[in-house]
Amino acid sequence: MRVQASRLHPLSLLIMITQAEALHPIEASRLHARRERVFLILAGIFLGTLAMLNILGISRFIKLFEFTTSSGTPLVFAVAVGVLPYPITFLCTDFISEFYGRKRANFVVFVGLLLNIWVVFILWIGGILPGFEVIDPSTGGIARDAAGRLPVFFEVRALTFGAVTASMIAYMAAQFCDVYLFHFWKRMTHGRLLWVRNNGSTMISQLVDTSAVILITHFYAHALPIDAAQPLGRQLLLFIVTGYVFKFTIALIDTLPFYLGVRWLGRYLQLDPLKEHAQEEAG
Repeated sequence: MRVQASRLHPLSLLIMITQAEALHPIEASRLHARRERVFLILAGIFLGTLAMLNILGISRFIKLFEFTTSSGTPLVFAVAVGVLPYPITFLCTDFISEFYGRKRANFVVFVGLLLNIWVVFILWIGGILPGFEVIDPSTGGIARDAAGRLPVFFEVRALTFGAVTASMIAYMAAQFCDVYLFHFWKRMTHGRLLWVRNNGSTMISQLVDTSAVILITHFYAHALPIDAAQPLGRQLLLFIVTGYVFKFTIALIDTLPFYLGVRWLGRYLQLDPLKEHAQEEAG
């Protein structure tokens, strides 16, 4: 090996050494490293967004618009603040499904579940360890302020615990549904009609997610701003419709970024989703 290396042109030898030093031993090639880094970015955005939205969750509801019906009944269209970043998670899993396959997409979804269990554990242990809060001698618990509120951490903790069961059940059902439907439409269209698998998978899975999270949040966590003077069924349906219409609209808007992203990433990663689809069918 030393004799062969000595016969190489000095410039060629320098290039080989530079390339070898630039790559980590686990990286098989520059292209492999590039593909893994893009996957890490997509998975990181997905997991970071998921952790953030489950902490924010139902800490605040945003009023989109309000109007009064002909019968004089007020209808308020509102979404939880945690819903705002949620559509980006479906865009990330669609990109991962397109370029890295169903198994990796499902793996990221499963890691998301573990991440949220970790978040809940930190909130739980952070609340049971002794702190500097004032203790109410009459109840033995943490004292509330004049407005009847707990310290900020415990308010966030209570809201997160109240909604986490709903969000996790809805999350698992919706994300696995999204990955399955994405690949179902991909097989049905033989890897073509990108907009069908992007919108078809996202819109159906978000209906599953929205319905599950609203119903479980109300009946299990009792955390929705329900007006006792109004019919319950109509209010729950309004929450579901409002959340779904918001997600549906974002899903339509993200079709163009998905097309552009697939085209750019296909060149950058040197991957052709159509050929990858053909290899999956052959396998």
